[in-house]
Amino acid sequence: MKKVLLTVAISSLSIVGCSSTQMSMSMGNMRLINSSAAPQDVMNFANTACKNDFYQGASFLSKAGKEYRFKCVKAEENEILTPIPGTTIPTEPASSK
Repeated sequence: MKKVLLTVAISSLSIVGCSSTQMSMSMGNMRLINSSAAPQDVMNFANTACKNDFYQGASFLSKAGKEYRFKCVKAEENEILTPIPGTTIPTEPASSK
């Protein structure tokens, strides 16, 4: 039993040591994300978070240290999704009807 607990503790610490991404604020369509992950991973996380809240995706606003600011965009607002510089926003395949 002690070996199992020790293994779980060590593996969780090693995962946390690699990178962490968390939503620190969600207010209306604005999202503040703290992350030490690669910018593309943060962009993917933001897009997923916005899409889970029924938006089209995330548009990058600014970065300060490890804090990224995003605006979730709805399709009917005719706004452009802006990626973090040097990253891409994955396109969804066109659905066939």
